[in-house]
Amino acid sequence: MSKNSLLVEKKDGWALITLNRPQMMNALDREMLKELQTTLLELDKDGSISSIVITGAGEKAFAAGADIGELGQLSSAQEAEAQARLGQLVFQTIEELSKPVIMAVNGFALGGGCELALAGDFILASESAKFGQPEVNLGIIPGYGGTQRLARAIGAYRARYYCMSGEMFSAFQAEAWGLVQRVTSGATLLEEAEKIAKQFAKQAPLSLQYVKKAIHNGVEMDLSNACKLEASYFGIVFDSQDREEGIAAFLEKRKPSFKGK
Repeated sequence: MSKNSLLVEKKDGWALITLNRPQMMNALDREMLKELQTTLLELDKDGSISSIVITGAGEKAFAAGADIGELGQLSSAQEAEAQARLGQLVFQTIEELSKPVIMAVNGFALGGGCELALAGDFILASESAKFGQPEVNLGIIPGYGGTQRLARAIGAYRARYYCMSGEMFSAFQAEAWGLVQRVTSGATLLEEAEKIAKQFAKQAPLSLQYVKKAIHNGVEMDLSNACKLEASYFGIVFDSQDREEGIAAFLEKRKPSFKGK
């Protein structure tokens, strides 16, 4: 399936979204953001898909940022805020999907591209990947959630430095900080993403959904209330056919067949 700014491929139990503006280093314009929003919501409803992988077309960039030409056409603070709200809405959608989203970062993930990667459930990166929030070099600041998600991911001190200096950091630095979960060669990046996606396809869909919800919704709570939230989600998942199937399969020493019910 092809859209104007995206390539969407349904695989065996998972889906691959490719940001497809390689001539612009996959810069995120309004059209791409809106297409991404629509596509994600469609895939989240698809019962044959257990997870989603997002990557960029070409070898140079995952996404090199927002479309600077488009940003240059904004004429007021109100228009700029509306643009930021659009990006934030799309990336919040990623966090709130019922299915895990794997970011396969090939090349540059800068500005809006870094913010997109940060919205995923976890990040795989090629050895050549570079991350950064260089908006200060344009006289602006990150607007799609970068100051907030980067600070939560690598700590406020590091986030301040990189958002204020505009410097990039490598995939290996990101891995050492816990931002990137695995660094691979460029040739094997999608193979690694596929392995994880296929592993997710074997898991109970409700379990994946509520693990994601528990961490996303609970991480900013105090521990006592977060544990209460976890217990409530545990109860929801326990009252499912998949829990019955999972325990029965374990006791009968066979592989479970989960249905997402």
